[in-house]
Amino acid sequence: MRKRSVTKEQIKQFALSRGLDLFGVANIERFQNAPRRMHPASIFPEARSVIAVGRRIIRGGWRGIEEGTYWPTYTHFDYHGLLNTFFIPLPLYETACFIEDFGYEAVPHFPGVPETQPPASPLRPGGVAPEVQLAIRIAAMAAGLGEIGWSKVFLTKRFGPRQRLAAIITDLELEPDPLVEPHSICKLDMACVEGCPGAIPHIRENRFVEIEIEDQKYRWADVDFGKCTLMFHGGDPRLSPFIPKAFPGYHFDVTKQNLSEEAAYKFCWPMSLGGWRVTGEFPEGYQTPGHAYIAKWGVGGSYGVGGSRGCMRSCFNYLEKHGLIEQTFEGGEFIKRPRWLLDAHGRPAGAGPATDSG
Repeated sequence: MRKRSVTKEQIKQFALSRGLDLFGVANIERFQNAPRRMHPASIFPEARSVIAVGRRIIRGGWRGIEEGTYWPTYTHFDYHGLLNTFFIPLPLYETACFIEDFGYEAVPHFPGVPETQPPASPLRPGGVAPEVQLAIRIAAMAAGLGEIGWSKVFLTKRFGPRQRLAAIITDLELEPDPLVEPHSICKLDMACVEGCPGAIPHIRENRFVEIEIEDQKYRWADVDFGKCTLMFHGGDPRLSPFIPKAFPGYHFDVTKQNLSEEAAYKFCWPMSLGGWRVTGEFPEGYQTPGHAYIAKWGVGGSYGVGGSRGCMRSCFNYLEKHGLIEQTFEGGEFIKRPRWLLDAHGRPAGAGPATDSG
């Protein structure tokens, strides 16, 4: 196909007109330090640009979890559900089509998880092993959309932590957007640490990950993803009222566990999603019915039980309260009432303060 001229601004306006909220561009040189199995050129060797896009997570998606009353909304619309499987992929695909209409190849990239790349050998001598996955948050940072905050959650000036991300890799050379200066959004206030039930180390512990893009150094906490996974995916009775109903007498102190992220998934998913015989005591046919139903409402994929108590809810509550992000709400702070947290038996514990920090 004969190539025709198209500008970055034209592509951006098209993408935003299709419903995407965020658009930024990185040149391929910004990925020079990326591992080969996380490098855009391992997917498309002729790549010249990576377009990172995002769409907001609605604030109200967390309301029921914050109140301890209603779980489906977050998973169905905002976590793995429609946001990741429909609301972002459709405009992403349409934007890729728009680029290809001008004669440039465009590779839509669904955000996977580099941490789960299986052991594999290259299919071509000297090549890269399959299952290449971009680190989508780092790609978005390289495209100037925002920065990774202390909790390792991606932050933008517009929404704070409230967005999901995707990308397009293309051989169209585009002017890269300026990088966001480190700590211009995340002020290292530790609201995420105060709100999290124990997976994010405090800055004074000096446990962090650091990368460099051009002349900027970005640093975030070395999060304990074993504990994080137990909390979020239904292994922590402090964060799920469904566990004590499914396992009466269950006691499990997540803070004393030392599992890897993969081992935590292996523990949580069978306990949450597995089937069980129907009995008089347990007539539903699932290991943990509440978790299984949330996953079903989540459009056939993952499920969110913990609701990102510290890394997202506490974070955006703090950022909004202190005027550090653009979108604000007429009703004031998100966290309006004392926060609930069960004990290790799944029983009501002492309520925390209405706000986590500041």
